[in-house]
Amino acid sequence: MIWLTDFFERGGPVLYAVLLTAVFLWALICLRLWFFYIERKRFFEKISGDWRTRSDRTSRNARYIRKAWIGRFYLEATRTMPLLGTLIAICPLLGLLGTVTGMIQVFDVLSATGTGNARAMASGIAQATLPTMAGLVVALSGLYFRSRFQRLAERSQQELADRLPLSEELA
Repeated sequence: MIWLTDFFERGGPVLYAVLLTAVFLWALICLRLWFFYIERKRFFEKISGDWRTRSDRTSRNARYIRKAWIGRFYLEATRTMPLLGTLIAICPLLGLLGTVTGMIQVFDVLSATGTGNARAMASGIAQATLPTMAGLVVALSGLYFRSRFQRLAERSQQELADRLPLSEELA
């Protein structure tokens, strides 16, 4: 555990902002995982059951209802995608902020000591690189899951459409 506190000390205050963003991002990822692997099945069963109990599945009104149910599912499946995208975009920017603050610290050391004290500059260099690395790692993991959730939403939408046939012959 000492290595973790040391990592945050060397990374500077921006690293805490990256951590907070990462915690929020992973909370959203866990919510979406719960939806796709637990709630989706319940959602499908309810809508499929409601569709099967309908006596009319061929009229224009039935088509509108079917389309609305499929659309409602897709909206629920992609509900947090914009927020995920925003958090993913913020992470590298926070890392860049860490780079800038770390370089300012390096330049402060250079201006105070003249040609520079390597030990004093090392702290600023660590503060410049660690938040950038952390921000990129968080953003890359978020990109992976956002892409996966988008594919799951599209595939699930098609699966739901297949479960809601428009006529008795297709059932």
